[in-house]
Amino acid sequence: MANERPKPVRGIDRDLRLCGGCGLAVHSASHCPRCHTAVYDRKPRSLEYSWALLITAVFLLFPANSLPITQLTNQGRTTYDTIYSGIVSLVENDMTAIAVIVFTASILVPMAKIIGLTLILLTIQLRLKLSRRQLTFSFHVIEFIGRWSMLDLFVISIVVSLVNIGQLLYAKPAPAATFFALVILFTQLAAKTLDPRLLWDLECEDLNDRHEDAESR
Repeated sequence: MANERPKPVRGIDRDLRLCGGCGLAVHSASHCPRCHTAVYDRKPRSLEYSWALLITAVFLLFPANSLPITQLTNQGRTTYDTIYSGIVSLVENDMTAIAVIVFTASILVPMAKIIGLTLILLTIQLRLKLSRRQLTFSFHVIEFIGRWSMLDLFVISIVVSLVNIGQLLYAKPAPAATFFALVILFTQLAAKTLDPRLLWDLECEDLNDRHEDAESR
């Protein structure tokens, strides 16, 4: 009993809510007295919206990786590159550093975000016994790297602006660029919609149940 963790007390247990507009802690009120935004215990339907946005991103990931992302016309001959073939071409042309950047931004980061968000959502939905602290850290990492997720499209725009030389050499983004941008958009929205406090609600409920069991013995 000496090593037992203390019973957690949350803001909602004391009728405190956090305003999503200005961040003010509101007590016993349905609207923020400072910015008049409606306040809730947790983001309304956060889990459902996050699932919907994440599943949409997963479906968009297939055309983003299978369709051409760039179109290059060289002396009347047009070639197309997908994300994978573009990375291979960069490596073959001794541009390994750029290939690593493209691979990280186009494949590694989106997949890591989708897997991480899926794991967090499954933990909340199925009450999996995973570390809430590590999942919360992962969630903040996903939010942080999200700002760099458009790096691949930025590289494409730079390349297009550099290689366009009239009719002799012409490059432009292909359909996959739009799908890739949508994947990034929907994963970012899924992360923004998700309320990470739902993870700690599960932890608090588990601890409260343990305390109730200990008190009843």
